[in-house]
Amino acid sequence: MNVKLIRMWSGEDVVTDLVDENENFVTVVNPIVAVPTQEGQMGFAPWSPLLEGRDKRIEITKRYVVYISDPQSQIVDEYGKMFSPIATPPKKLIL
Repeated sequence: MNVKLIRMWSGEDVVTDLVDENENFVTVVNPIVAVPTQEGQMGFAPWSPLLEGRDKRIEITKRYVVYISDPQSQIVDEYGKMFSPIATPPKKLIL
């Protein structure tokens, strides 16, 4: 899994699994966006909730992309929990 943060011209920060990139397009699967919740926290929602099947490849035209970067490690962990077919136990520190 290659989890990336893509900033769109529309202002959206999309967290996604980047599967391919060329000079014209970025291809992603399982894109999500952060949304504020009532408790002052952040939750995640599908980037385009009307798409059929979130695990299908989506090509994004690069002219709508501002930048592509690595998200915070906590975001990568949460994304992995949401979309990984393998369940992993939470990390614990040994003191």
